[in-house]
Amino acid sequence: MKSMRSTLRQLRGSRRRSRRKAPRAVRRSSTTQPTRQELGYGAGYEDGKRAGIESFETLFDGTSIIIPTYNQAKYLKSCVESISEHTDLPYEIIIVDNGSTDETAEYLKQIGSQVRYRILADNHGFAGAVNIGLMMAKGTTLLLLNNDTLVTDNWLDNMLACLNSESKIGMVGPVTNYISGDQQIDVPYTDIVDMYEFARRNNELNSARWIRTDRLVGFCLLFRRELLEKVGYLDEGFEVGNFEDDDYNIRVRLQGYSLVIARDSFIHHFGSVSMKATGQQFESINERNMRFYMSKWGNPHELIHLVNEWRIQRDELFGTMPRAGGLTDFYPNHVLVKGVGETIYWLDNGKRRPLTGNAMLPVARLSQLDMRRYPIGEPIEANDPAILSAQSGAAGSLAASADGLRYWVEAGTKRRVATQEAAERWGLDRGQTRLMDDTELSSLQDELPIIAPVVLRQSL
Repeated sequence: MKSMRSTLRQLRGSRRRSRRKAPRAVRRSSTTQPTRQELGYGAGYEDGKRAGIESFETLFDGTSIIIPTYNQAKYLKSCVESISEHTDLPYEIIIVDNGSTDETAEYLKQIGSQVRYRILADNHGFAGAVNIGLMMAKGTTLLLLNNDTLVTDNWLDNMLACLNSESKIGMVGPVTNYISGDQQIDVPYTDIVDMYEFARRNNELNSARWIRTDRLVGFCLLFRRELLEKVGYLDEGFEVGNFEDDDYNIRVRLQGYSLVIARDSFIHHFGSVSMKATGQQFESINERNMRFYMSKWGNPHELIHLVNEWRIQRDELFGTMPRAGGLTDFYPNHVLVKGVGETIYWLDNGKRRPLTGNAMLPVARLSQLDMRRYPIGEPIEANDPAILSAQSGAAGSLAASADGLRYWVEAGTKRRVATQEAAERWGLDRGQTRLMDDTELSSLQDELPIIAPVVLRQSL
């Protein structure tokens, strides 16, 4: 079998041989009538443009493989070639280049229709590049893949089998030779030539080797589009890279989904090549993102336990386990939000009502995935009594227990506020926090906690 590299050379050569110089445009005066050829071309162009717009949200029954990359053209080429050689199921490749200064852009322009790509003017970080790739993706399943990986026989087949084996599995990851946590395994090879034979033996479908975990590393993550619709995009508050995958794990688990390692799927990982390229900045980047993670979550595992207990109690009371509605279940009511446009909305009992007048409360930025979960309601004036009540603190207030936990108290209910960061991001800390004793707090009905919205620095 010819190597993928040889095949690509032949394809590129045939494309070069088939090229013809485009005829130079004929300069016409304003009175010259267009030719039939020009009219036909214009009509065809408009038909194609219209068809593209109409089919923009059309999905295909396959996997969108999203690869963020930065200044690692050699690894990227090898990664793409390994996908082509070892993936038989329907897929598309989407590459988002974070403003590389090496030959990455030239490579992407040469491979043409083999992949879809976006070349960014500057570095948006791992989360920012992945989010753009997710916005571009057309597959019913989505896979995030580092550029410094080599995939192997049956890698995707076995991961998909695991994901589709149970509706409550949220994300699946493979095992590898180099990663933190439980996904790293001992390997016998020391040369890439021997790696593929080891992977072939390892990648025999075996559901007994699928194990649940509390953490999957973002070097390779597979999940359904439905999960993206509920959990949303990666948090771009994690700059450059690191901890954005830990953050996403927490949000997936808050929805009641489990994380699974498919040990019958092995891929090779050269190991954090892009992050290592940051040199002396690596430690400061890692430290900064760790602080952001802690300020956003505090103790996320306690929060997950709290949510699981709440669901069990609701099941006992009402006979049905509450379904995971989406990340917006963990957002407060009666706050101001906006999406990518300029319109500001008032969240009011599951609807978003366009605000008329000047906003006098903080406005939180939400993704379009989040915004779509709120149907549009009737417009509301900025001086409406409901908004004035929120401004004065009469509608709801921030309370603290004796042990320092924060709660949002409103209409006879209490909602645990994950951290001070969450309170600030929603503007819940605008009034004075009052101290409540255990007796007062226990008299209030428990509802789902409030978490901070993700940071989004740009749209597609």
